[in-house]
Amino acid sequence: QVQLVESGGGLVQPGGSLRLSCAASGSIFSGYVMGWYRQAPGKQREYVARITSGGTTYYADSVKGRFTISRDNAKNLVYLQMNSLRPEDTAVYYCNRFPPSVLAWGQGTQVTVSS
Repeated sequence: QVQLVESGGGLVQPGGSLRLSCAASGSIFSGYVMGWYRQAPGKQREYVARITSGGTTYYADSVKGRFTISRDNAKNLVYLQMNSLRPEDTAVYYCNRFPPSVLAWGQGTQVTVSS
């Protein structure tokens, strides 16, 4: 079973930035499309961004132009650079494959955007 560990979350003011990291176990990381997802209180988990094994990126409209997903296959790491953060970005952020594997969800990392 794959293990995914997210880190880098925290409290940030509107307009600020955070860089999230996702460490993945397993030897087949480089062969998968990886994504970031988030879940705000009272809402369903939603797709944020994804990146192919070759580095092609895609974003949800809500974060396009503000967030950047990247990966380091040699280190089994996926990143999410978040700029110009807004209060509505407040959520627990998760990484997973795309499409996500039900068994791979980790604990996530809390991002709170507030004054």
